[in-house]
Amino acid sequence: MAVVGRKPKPEDQRRNKNKHVDWVEVVDVPFEDAPALPKRPHGRWSAWTLRWWHGVSTMPHCILWDEDDWQFAFDTALIAAWFHSGKMTQAVELRQREKIMGTTLDARRDLRIRYVEAQAEQERPAIAAIEDYRRSIEG
Repeated sequence: MAVVGRKPKPEDQRRNKNKHVDWVEVVDVPFEDAPALPKRPHGRWSAWTLRWWHGVSTMPHCILWDEDDWQFAFDTALIAAWFHSGKMTQAVELRQREKIMGTTLDARRDLRIRYVEAQAEQERPAIAAIEDYRRSIEG
């Protein structure tokens, strides 16, 4: 049976018209500088929502977020609170927002975010002053 499709081109003749997108590598360390969850407009935050916020606000890639991203997270916390209080109509919106925020491995893969292990800092060689170097050469 014949093979379907075009014959592959040699490596040096291939042209890919799709833009190559690099991955963003983030050190896999919980983020600790997250802003506190603001006061809820109506009532108090439930234990479920506070637990959800702790998980979201300590994701390692939160280091990449700016003020607008945190505002989006605060708004999503309100939707999560409605969902946790039994308003199941918020489930779809919460799911979509969590995907945008990269809360799951699958969502981070779509966002091209990869967690990497922290590397031990390598000891740098001491830098000598130029005067010391000249003195050692001269005598």
